[in-house]
Amino acid sequence: MKKLFVLTALFVALVGGIVWYSGGSAALELPNLEKLAAQAKAEPEIGSAGTEDTQETGQAATKTSLLNSLTETRAVWVATAYAIDYPSEPTTDADTLKARCNEILDEAAANGCNTVYFQVRPAADALYQSELFPWSRYLTGTCGTAPGDDFDPLAYWAEQAHARGMKLEAWVNPYRICAGQNAKTDFDALPDTHPAKQHPDWVVQCDGGYYFDPGLAEVRQLICDGVEEIVSNYDVDGIQFDDYFYPSTDFADEETFAASGTDRNLDDWRRDNVNQLVQAVSETVHKQAKNPICMFGISPSGIWRNKGVNAFGGSDTNGYEHYTSSYADSLTWIKNGWIDYICPQIYWEIGDTAGDFDTLAHWWAQQVDGTDVKLILGLAAYKIGSTDYTDTWRTDGCAEISRQLSLAREIDGVDGCAVFSYRNLEQTDGLSDVLKAAWNG
Repeated sequence: MKKLFVLTALFVALVGGIVWYSGGSAALELPNLEKLAAQAKAEPEIGSAGTEDTQETGQAATKTSLLNSLTETRAVWVATAYAIDYPSEPTTDADTLKARCNEILDEAAANGCNTVYFQVRPAADALYQSELFPWSRYLTGTCGTAPGDDFDPLAYWAEQAHARGMKLEAWVNPYRICAGQNAKTDFDALPDTHPAKQHPDWVVQCDGGYYFDPGLAEVRQLICDGVEEIVSNYDVDGIQFDDYFYPSTDFADEETFAASGTDRNLDDWRRDNVNQLVQAVSETVHKQAKNPICMFGISPSGIWRNKGVNAFGGSDTNGYEHYTSSYADSLTWIKNGWIDYICPQIYWEIGDTAGDFDTLAHWWAQQVDGTDVKLILGLAAYKIGSTDYTDTWRTDGCAEISRQLSLAREIDGVDGCAVFSYRNLEQTDGLSDVLKAAWNG
């Protein structure tokens, strides 16, 4: 069986190479044969260390992941903070939590999604069995309270996603502890075993919220340990960070900066702190993951830098830029190969004056050109029908998403799209039809 598996992988790679070379899809990703071969070598033969059922299950999961890796990404974010998507409301009831998971995955699959970004650490907490972080209050209603019947949401989500032929990536917010209007109450309610309570010197208050200090090596180690805990214990297909890095330019880290002894200025030092974390997490994922194709991706805000602010090639935009506002130097991550994919949140419409979707999609494609980093475009499904945004979103939002999906497929170097979030797919009339037309064709 091992020889057959390796030969199959080689055949798929050969066919994929022929398609690519002959002008086929530029989004095609060839399998990592070294990892596949290593996995095949590590799997027991039938009748030896493992049972036939165990081997068949493992091979089925590997086959599913391999097949999905050869298609464009068609993703949806499932947010757990504030019960945006999961659960519908906090509960400890395992059957209710399972039913909601199945409902979401069934609907996502029916709409053509092949990837789910499942938020497992929304605020220095966990929707999985962790020795480092307490159970999330967003899951059960009380920080530190576990779901009933020893239910582990992440294990169940991964199992059920794979059973439907979908990837499941664990979405992590690295620095946020508590934020929002109830941040003080939420922080006070953290159990004494929480890392923020055990190490108050790691915590910085900013804009009413509480965050781990990115300038501390101990904080970076905690985050890496948390990622290792996930990828070594769960069959996830990826780890994703979103756009929460430094929460503000007013971050009160003067003492950490002074103690660092750096010769960099404050802004460059902060960016280097984030860079160190990204590099370390990348190494953790690729060395410790039990899933051989587990990836590390980041979904920053849609603009790196605006053109004219610097001399080295920002986009022709004038919106919020993560390079200077949250100290996230995404181009450095790409150029150094620290991430496997980048998923910029291009949450503007085509033709927007601050951040034209067309301009940004092409700009990001240029940045990944010549690298091994995949580009997935984040789409703002949450804006559809809302009066808080432009008339395009209010009156023509579904058609705008359709136009963006079509445009993305026309740009060389774009490997797919992701929509935020599942709730909008569930509650927005017409969005399901748009996704089915684009992703089930």
